[in-house]
Amino acid sequence: MTTTTAQFKHLFTPVDLGHKTLKHRLNFGAHTANMSNDGLPSERHHGYYLERAIGGAAMIVVEPVPVHGPAVLTRGNFRHSDDSVIPHFRKITDSCHEYGTVMIQQLYHVGQHGDWDNSFLPNWSPSGLPSMHDHDASMAMSIQQIDEVIDAFTAAAVRAQRAGFDGCELMAAYNAIIEQFWSTFTNRRDDHYGGSFEKRMNFSVRLLDAIRQAVGPDFIIGICTSYDPVVPDVLPLEMMQEIASYHDARGLMDYVTVGTGGYYNYTMIIPVALHEDQFGVPFAAKIRTAVKHAKVQAESHIRTPDAADYAIGSGAADMVSIVRGQIADPHLANKAMQGRPQDIRPCLSCNQMCWGRRARDYWISCLINPSAGREFEWGGDRFTRAEVPRNVLVVGGGPAGCEAARVAAERGHEVALVEASGQLGGQFRLAGLQPRRAQILDYIDWFERQLHKLGVDLRLNTPFFTEDIIAFNADVVILATGSMPSENGFQRGIPTSETLPGITRDNVWYAEDVMNRSARLGQSVLLLDDVGTWKGVGTALYLADKQHQVSIVTPYPVVGRELVRTGADLAVRETLRRAGTRFFCESVVSEWRTDHALIMDLLDGTITQEPFDSLVLATVNVPVNDIELELLQREPDFEVHVIGDSLSPRQAPAATYEGRKIALAL
Repeated sequence: MTTTTAQFKHLFTPVDLGHKTLKHRLNFGAHTANMSNDGLPSERHHGYYLERAIGGAAMIVVEPVPVHGPAVLTRGNFRHSDDSVIPHFRKITDSCHEYGTVMIQQLYHVGQHGDWDNSFLPNWSPSGLPSMHDHDASMAMSIQQIDEVIDAFTAAAVRAQRAGFDGCELMAAYNAIIEQFWSTFTNRRDDHYGGSFEKRMNFSVRLLDAIRQAVGPDFIIGICTSYDPVVPDVLPLEMMQEIASYHDARGLMDYVTVGTGGYYNYTMIIPVALHEDQFGVPFAAKIRTAVKHAKVQAESHIRTPDAADYAIGSGAADMVSIVRGQIADPHLANKAMQGRPQDIRPCLSCNQMCWGRRARDYWISCLINPSAGREFEWGGDRFTRAEVPRNVLVVGGGPAGCEAARVAAERGHEVALVEASGQLGGQFRLAGLQPRRAQILDYIDWFERQLHKLGVDLRLNTPFFTEDIIAFNADVVILATGSMPSENGFQRGIPTSETLPGITRDNVWYAEDVMNRSARLGQSVLLLDDVGTWKGVGTALYLADKQHQVSIVTPYPVVGRELVRTGADLAVRETLRRAGTRFFCESVVSEWRTDHALIMDLLDGTITQEPFDSLVLATVNVPVNDIELELLQREPDFEVHVIGDSLSPRQAPAATYEGRKIALAL
């Protein structure tokens, strides 16, 4: 028995799906990559999907295509009702087929939850309910418009077949238009398409039957569904089982995907680290008990091959979709099959560059894999060897330095990395000590394994100064020395006040002091969060977990503002509120007075006095760049590059991006 077979004895076995046989059961499911150019699949798309096919995904479900005008949802949506997309998709399907990957195209119409700013059309829905995507209402569809939507779906499926796809997946998940017809909450019609269970099924039955008649038997048809445990009344799990059984008994679908969340509860569509692992597996298991013929695919926070293998082996599902894990490491499947799971770059479930960029209508990428979305420019962790190997010294072992050292070594350079402390990770390690964020520590451990494997000369507890660097005699020096808290307590709400009065008092600390355990805090803590990121709210979670009474002051209208685009903000605020945390939003600390703070409301200027034992600051940092400045004065005869926070303090994605970018340029 091979190592792979022994470790993943369920996951890496073939499975029949329609007219195809998947080489194994680990797939790359649908998600909005948002990479089109003028509505056409781009070279960015081609490189992105091809890399996951090269990496071993058995089936790829390419991101949703709107089936007609009112279905357009994002700037990066593909052109609807337009054959011009066919040759561009054909390039993607042909390339991925070369690696034995089954290619599926997801088709969608979100019904009432459309976006006028992108579609410039009113939202269509079964019963005219409001959109949960933006502020608009929708219009109830006429019988003729229902026919039009069914025809549009059917034409899109035929277009996908002509583009070389092996099948299509209809998105009924997240309360899209198909689910809107199924649900008694959203379907309030009293005609052929509403009322009784059978009538509410008429839309999807007609739709699936029309597609099958148009594409023939040799074309996979799947349905993507989701269960929302927070808003179960929209579509109860028991009703989902009945719906699955109803369609399965009629042979209308080859597989059904089961995810979580929806437009009534965005935060569980792509669960962050605060949600439990394998979040969607129990719901997939319920659907699997209801079908006899269709395969069931589980998704939602299934992060690792081990978890996927368990989902298959336990009987919960026939297939598993791992999306973020294969964004983070496009070669996840092959590494697992080769018995190298320890080499898989572990997803952080952070959503910062995948959903976070998509939420801003950009193309997606990844915090820990900056090649995601840049495969056509950078490759996807398949690095070209340097023509002339060089001696590279990296100073600083945070994420920027580690990534620079790793990629430089992958390219054949002789690399040394020196780190002043006894551990890799820098301040990112402190983030990994926040509650439910230990996946960051897994990532740092992965870095250490890779650096040792690549033969990097790793020197911990080794502070390097200017003279040490000059004496090292490297060809290239990469400075990744990080940043430190500023000492002025600058607040964006009062930008002309450079210094917070009272900041020099003994009971004022920084978030970094809290997380490295050097802060000596009283029971009642005021946390000034001027950044709105995990730096502030993660530290607050840690303090609450340690039984401190925590209050947060932020200039933003909501605590955790920068987490809104990742979907983590609501779960964070709920957790903090359960711990008794008080929120002072749209406010600043006008002065700290040892045992109390003066808090100013930015809306009306009123000032209140609140008692606290300690003040903790989560504010902007300043770069640690003294070595850079000294080297510039010395005009050394070697290259000097500055990356990460030592160049300009930002969030972690900038660090890994700059680390990889500079190493690729050497």
